[in-house]
Amino acid sequence: MKKVGLLGGTFNPPHIGHLIVANEVRIALGLHEVRLMPTAIPPHKMATHDATAQQRLQMVELAVADFEGLHASAFEVERGGVSYTFDTMSAMKKLEPDVDFYFIIGGDMVDMLPEWYRIEELSEMVKLVGVPRPGTIGKTEFPIIFVDIPQIDLSSTLIRKRFAERGAAQLLVLPAVDEFIRKEELYGS
Repeated sequence: MKKVGLLGGTFNPPHIGHLIVANEVRIALGLHEVRLMPTAIPPHKMATHDATAQQRLQMVELAVADFEGLHASAFEVERGGVSYTFDTMSAMKKLEPDVDFYFIIGGDMVDMLPEWYRIEELSEMVKLVGVPRPGTIGKTEFPIIFVDIPQIDLSSTLIRKRFAERGAAQLLVLPAVDEFIRKEELYGS
């Protein structure tokens, strides 16, 4: 059975921290691939200079282009709307019944699992994979595979701020993503 990791998020923008998480989990668990899957509509309000769903997907495609085993997934962007993980995974399992899915979440999300929509059913449908994040506990009663990875205290919020203030975030995003952000004049760059 094919083993596929999924790393969801806004990816506004995707940065090296996302790539480290995806690649380290892929290697540690022997996954065939990890798909980085941007949400269509983030659950929080977006700022004026934020990227659209299509722009965020394009940036993810650029970010993973040169990395073996990492791919962009347009699944949630193409579905549109706000997606619950349970609904997304139900639809993906129907489309790919022969895939064993591993849904990757940071320690901050591990701490919030009891609040997730239909978490009991979700935890039976997919394998949940937790990775540490600075400042989080990362403990839960739900079945979860913990993967210890190098931690980097980096957020998309910090990167958006860097572009707004300095016009660059060298070494925090890949050069192709940096170029895209400048070309599209995102984040006040």
